[in-house]
Amino acid sequence: METSCLENRMPYQNQKQVVNSERREPEHAVKQVRFAGKSCCSSSTSAATVRGAEEPAAANVNDDTINDDTSSSDTAKEIGPQLKLLPLNDQIRELQTIIRDKSTSRGDFVFSADRLIRLVVEEGLNQLPYSECTVITPTGHKYDGVKFEKGNCGVSIMRSGEAMEQGLRDCCRSIRIGKILIQSDEETQKAKVFYAKFPPDISRRKVLLMYPILSTGNTVIEAVRVLKEHGLQAKHIILLSLFSTPHGARSIVKEFPDITILTTEVHAVAPTHFGQRYFGTD
Repeated sequence: METSCLENRMPYQNQKQVVNSERREPEHAVKQVRFAGKSCCSSSTSAATVRGAEEPAAANVNDDTINDDTSSSDTAKEIGPQLKLLPLNDQIRELQTIIRDKSTSRGDFVFSADRLIRLVVEEGLNQLPYSECTVITPTGHKYDGVKFEKGNCGVSIMRSGEAMEQGLRDCCRSIRIGKILIQSDEETQKAKVFYAKFPPDISRRKVLLMYPILSTGNTVIEAVRVLKEHGLQAKHIILLSLFSTPHGARSIVKEFPDITILTTEVHAVAPTHFGQRYFGTD
């Protein structure tokens, strides 16, 4: 299976009709869909913007800052529409909380991470191209629907990116997945490619690039460079991640303005322990 760009979705509200024709504010408004860089809502239904301020100096980052909900519309606008956030709801916020909690058991961590990965993958598939089609139902009626266009694949940045592979396969059973191994050089401390294996026609595909945690963005930038060396255009890359820092997202977009980044949260403190906890090597 394979697929187009994420459409902006405006929140809708269940409005209550009053006997005297006067309208009241909805009692249970649906939570605002938070897309970075968008300001399409009125003040009465203001959007919850990207959580997280400018990345502070490393010495000032600590666990106390993680609960500071310092939303910054300026940061969201600066990063631009290339950054897309999953619609925030209580389910996603709970999964984020469990993953960040240092007292979470590994079993609960992996279970919650897999759930959050599945949500990100599902949303990522909505950004791939679809085409219209007509099928015949068992009752003999015609049904006008859509289907994935061919030419999609996944690429995981080893090792933490491999945690997202099963979630993609659960949604796209026969999708092809390539791999990139990037590590920091011991002498120069720069990201260095040690291994890369892609489908031979990668330049003609739409790619879901998988990397759960965007901290500095250096690893992803190097991975995109490798993909471009194989003929792939940045506009055909959709980066799937779970958490991102403002610095990481900004660095990637600055280097590749045509790329799309999909994540659940932008915060100055990223759960960099993700890979170790997920694979049990912490």
